Amino acid sequence: MSVKNINYLRSIEILVIAVLLGLSLDAKKSSLAQQPPAPQPEKVEDLEINVYGERLLNKPIYSPFRKEGTLKDSTRPAYVINKDEIKAQGARTVREALQSLPGILGAGTVGTEINALSGQSIRGSNTNQVLILLDGRPINNLGSGGFDLGEFSTSIVDRIEVLPGGGSTLYGSDAIGGIINIVTSRATSDKLTFGAQAEVGNLGYTKFGVNVGKKDGNVGWQIGYDRIQANNNYAYSIPSANFSGTRTNNDAIYNNLRVRADVDVSDRTKVNFTGIVLSKNQGTPGGVPIPSPQFGQGFFNSLTDANRKYNDQILFDVGIDQKLGNSNDSTLTGRVYYDSLSTRFDSRTAFAETLSVTNGQVVKSVTPQIQRQFDNKQKSLGIQTQHNWQLTPTQNITYGFDYRNTNNRDTTNNIASGTQTVGYDGTISQGALFAQYNVDLSPQIRATAGLRQDFSSLTNGSATSPALGVKWDVNSATTLRANYIRNFRTPTLSNLFSANPTFLGNPNLLPETGNSFDVGVDQKLGNFGLLRLTAFQNNINNLVAFQSITPAVNGVSGTFTNIGELQTQGIEASLNARIAPNVYGFVNYTINSPQIKQDTSPAVVGKELRFAGADKLSMGLSYENTFGWYGSLALNSLGGYPTNNINTEFLPGFTSFDANFVAPLNSDRSVTLNASIQNIFDQRYELFAGFPDAGRTFRTGIDWKF
Repeated sequence: MSVKNINYLRSIEILVIAVLLGLSLDAKKSSLAQQPPAPQPEKVEDLEINVYGERLLNKPIYSPFRKEGTLKDSTRPAYVINKDEIKAQGARTVREALQSLPGILGAGTVGTEINALSGQSIRGSNTNQVLILLDGRPINNLGSGGFDLGEFSTSIVDRIEVLPGGGSTLYGSDAIGGIINIVTSRATSDKLTFGAQAEVGNLGYTKFGVNVGKKDGNVGWQIGYDRIQANNNYAYSIPSANFSGTRTNNDAIYNNLRVRADVDVSDRTKVNFTGIVLSKNQGTPGGVPIPSPQFGQGFFNSLTDANRKYNDQILFDVGIDQKLGNSNDSTLTGRVYYDSLSTRFDSRTAFAETLSVTNGQVVKSVTPQIQRQFDNKQKSLGIQTQHNWQLTPTQNITYGFDYRNTNNRDTTNNIASGTQTVGYDGTISQGALFAQYNVDLSPQIRATAGLRQDFSSLTNGSATSPALGVKWDVNSATTLRANYIRNFRTPTLSNLFSANPTFLGNPNLLPETGNSFDVGVDQKLGNFGLLRLTAFQNNINNLVAFQSITPAVNGVSGTFTNIGELQTQGIEASLNARIAPNVYGFVNYTINSPQIKQDTSPAVVGKELRFAGADKLSMGLSYENTFGWYGSLALNSLGGYPTNNINTEFLPGFTSFDANFVAPLNSDRSVTLNASIQNIFDQRYELFAGFPDAGRTFRTGIDWKF
């Protein structure tokens, strides 16, 4: 039996012990309640410490319901980080804010440079199998898949929700592994508020931001702008290969502009508008030449000092909430949104460098390269309508209709010859009917059932997605949960209709399908903490994978095909505690074991899926007081994982420490000093093979509000 399977079984034992502990604590509480209370000295109760676990479960969340609710209302395991926690951790982008949450693995949430690779793996899935929502509506790129969460500045974020296990029943395609919902902030103060932020750091890092807003009667508005810049040229080292060098062409410039308005037309009608412009211009240095045994006799690299990537995203939506009838038990919600996503990659590499070993000597050879420009432009017009109806005090139903019409054009331009190849230029229509029913079978037991039918103009693009869930409040301290969700993902347009001259798309690909199961417990620990444990299994079928063509035909080296079945088992654990007044701690641990169950290649059956199987540990300790002082120390550790499916090449794990500090500079705390150090001990590691970490980084800045 593998070490991961042993860990999995042991974690199941821990889950059972936690349940028994909850029952024991509740029984002890009942026994004590029957005895006369002992005389106690008079004191002022610290209400916050007595309700700490309850306060965590009362965090607002939208994604499990498609309406506002709380963590304790949901049968699903979910995790939320709010704006105060984001600021305290010093996270500059949504990518960085996800680093310490359980469930999210992979290199997409680590890396100390501001423009480190952004990609998420949840329960054995890849980035394309995680659905990204903005205020509850999808923003994934249908052309290339996923969405770069490194583009979102946290200044516009109220909270970030992570829903592991998928969510196709409510949101459709791309939700095989899970959902990440970015909820933007809104004006809440009836006074005109103005805030400015300036930061500087090493690696040429600078940030400037400004936010202004007000809630004037029934109208609230907010405008914000952030600019982040860094050159990110640094000396790196890869200890496992005894190799070092200097990273170049790694600069980045971010611009975020956001406008939001909320209007209470009446006490029964609310209208909102959001407009977000995201712009990113960055160098793309590619991988570095690593003399490492993992590459056998050869090592590779591209001289990519001229390669650049440009992202421009425009996201607009208008929504309305209308209460129906004369009561508050029926609400009709509608939203119209428009997105324009543009990604351009300039591959202007003049030469490719190959390193090989001959007679014990490293030999370098240089090959001329074709210079190309890859363009993907997407314009989407979408509609979401739904009705939330509280049928009875114990029954609620949410049902509605989603529609998204997307025009996508994907082209490859040969810069030298001036010729252009069109991969796809057309319109995709996606529609769905969905419903989710919640019923309280008793004061302690809630059940959920959902169903969605998706329709798509893409070949084989339709799917049916059911879901079932139940939660049981065993007592005031212990809640048990169990869920089943069926999810799917329509292949990306680059999978179906590739414009890259070196590989072909496959328009006959089937959608990937997934079945997610989980059982878990939420256990309050006295008055000081909350333990959440979830055991899960996630199966993915019809995996879309690149299939090599050997030998290449007319320069085409491969295509995409449906192969294999993946099964991931694991544990997500989250412990939060108030250790003492003003002192807080957390521990998050994820065990993740994705195994390939079926594949066209017998050599990979039973092996671990590459890049998706690392275990993750996050720990933190923080101090904060009512005067505005804050300090924290956090540990993030990622286990080793294979970089190929035959499990012959691995990247080692790493552990890094971060520190954050906030201090008020005046009595009303309108001016604060902040400072952060990431990777305090300068731990060097690779995000992917050939992509080194920036090592220790630091920054300091001033926040000014009035």
